[in-house]
Amino acid sequence: MKSPIGRYYPHETLIHKLDPRLKLIINIIYIVLTFFVNYFISLVILLVPLLIAFVIGSRRIYPLFKLMIMPLIIGFFILFVNIYTMKMPPGSLEDLNYTRIIPWGGHSKYALTLEALARTGALIIRIYIMIMITTLPLITTKPILLTKALEDLMFPFKLLFIPTHIIAMIVSIALRFIPTLFEEAQRIMKAQASRGVDFKNGKIKEKVKSFTTLIIPLFVTSFAKAEDLSNAMETRGYDPYAKRTKYRKLRIKWIDILFLILTIGLILFIAFGQSERFDFLPYWYKFTYFKY
Repeated sequence: MKSPIGRYYPHETLIHKLDPRLKLIINIIYIVLTFFVNYFISLVILLVPLLIAFVIGSRRIYPLFKLMIMPLIIGFFILFVNIYTMKMPPGSLEDLNYTRIIPWGGHSKYALTLEALARTGALIIRIYIMIMITTLPLITTKPILLTKALEDLMFPFKLLFIPTHIIAMIVSIALRFIPTLFEEAQRIMKAQASRGVDFKNGKIKEKVKSFTTLIIPLFVTSFAKAEDLSNAMETRGYDPYAKRTKYRKLRIKWIDILFLILTIGLILFIAFGQSERFDFLPYWYKFTYFKY
């Protein structure tokens, strides 16, 4: 199955009909909140709406598991880093956070503890949320609308004489070519595999040599596609500094206002929950607290 990253799914869903500017604003808010919370329940509260929105927007469930592969791989290595870098403080053996799950090494200060698992699990969820929140606007928004949204949100920079329309065009083209590069990489891997190159088996040194047969052709193909695109845009008379008008303007609808209100409510709940001045969270919620 093709990777969902950067690929637009042309469906008529509620997520597709949202204002692209609102999607980008919610995107930024989610990224900030993801690194702000330190309760597992708060991370789950942030993750569940994303899962629902992704299923509605893509009408597929399998990509959710495919996007989970990278966070799990990173979390596997981070777990070992936490085990050997998180030293158990003196007198903390009776602390629940430092309970030895797998006792090894006698009285060694290095062990697999609940604290190490909590930090690793939080990192996995955070990376997964980051991947989901950056993928969702791409699969539910047309590239041209995404360009308009970026240009509108960067409007204050026009006062500083920064060419925001050029920046928006560069970003949209880069996002557009992400799925193309994925497809090109898969095509090159199949071509090299038919020539006897093994990307899966062998030692690390052999795998590095195998991947050079993928990376070099991929770079050459990328530069060739970039040159073809620039020639095509130049042939059609594209001038980045020309004055432009908009045929269709983005307008706020009632559904956008509703989603904005829900987002503000989520921000207030997370912010008040993190503050020590507001003690309204139940005990089971506070029990999911983890340290950074």
